[in-house]
Amino acid sequence: MTDNSGKILNSIKPNKIIYPIIIGLGVSGYMLYNEFEPGSLSFFKLSLQSTVWLLISFILMAFRDFWYMVRIRLLTGNQLTWKKAFNIIMLWEFSSAITPSAIGGTSVAIFFLNKEGIRVGRSSAVVMVTSFLDELYFIIIFPLILLLIGRTDIFTFGEGAKHIIWYKNQFFMFALLGYFLKLTYTLTLSYGLFINPRGLKFLLLWIFKLPIIRKWRPQANESGTDLIETSKEFRNWPLKNWLKVFVATAISWTARYWVVNTLIIAFFGIHFLSWDEHIVVFGKQLVMWIMMLVSPTPGGSGFAEYVFKTFLSGMIPEGTGVAMAFVWRLISYYPYLIIGAILIPRWIRKHFFTS
Repeated sequence: MTDNSGKILNSIKPNKIIYPIIIGLGVSGYMLYNEFEPGSLSFFKLSLQSTVWLLISFILMAFRDFWYMVRIRLLTGNQLTWKKAFNIIMLWEFSSAITPSAIGGTSVAIFFLNKEGIRVGRSSAVVMVTSFLDELYFIIIFPLILLLIGRTDIFTFGEGAKHIIWYKNQFFMFALLGYFLKLTYTLTLSYGLFINPRGLKFLLLWIFKLPIIRKWRPQANESGTDLIETSKEFRNWPLKNWLKVFVATAISWTARYWVVNTLIIAFFGIHFLSWDEHIVVFGKQLVMWIMMLVSPTPGGSGFAEYVFKTFLSGMIPEGTGVAMAFVWRLISYYPYLIIGAILIPRWIRKHFFTS
């Protein structure tokens, strides 16, 4: 086992799941204690309808992971079997769940792909292109949602906040900044991927000469080399292949965002929100995603629950936000911690200790 492999394996130890669980449950418990409204939990009654919609919520998350598997198989030229694709996606999600949201799991995804038989250059290319596709989905869908609903209350919370002028809304300004940062990143990556990868590498190395970030220059050099490899791999890809992987990306993210809508239907009924209001809920999650990118906690634990409860206030009955946030994380976050903790030891034994 190389030193680099040892560092990566150390960063994804199964026992690290305890930290996000403690933080998430601790914050949820604290908010529930402070904001509990008598009678609010009466909404959370199991019935045939709520059970069906809860099941649909789980199915949407499984659907999301399935299309992630489809995408990674397409990007690797179907070199990965379905089992290997499943392992990589689950391990990738696990590493994202135990690291701060701003870091994510992409740093170890190359390692996972390489150990499953994909050469290092192509592994780097695949990870970089998945990042490009994820950002492209956001850049396209975010303005479409704004145009569709024709209002900016996806940036507000609570009834009173709806009357705040848009340019005085701190969440709107934050989302706008986040959007343009994502747009800049995507345009820069596009330039490097499809037009001038060597030029972008040169620019990276020039920027990383600055004293404050000079110590990361070797990593910048490595990223630049990966970018050149990525360009070689995907520059001449047929348009139909790009359409396939983007459709897979769009279905995956859309399925993930609709989990919240199905949870609202499960507990408050199918007619509780109008179709327009469901689109607003969907749009609010795009804003939440921007905010969670700055979370310093593993997988956004604690921060995600707070943001969820805050942004959905005014859309769901008062006092139910914390419980809804907990159920949301129970479906969309905690399963990856459990599955990853089970898979990691088996995966390590297979790739490092099998004779």
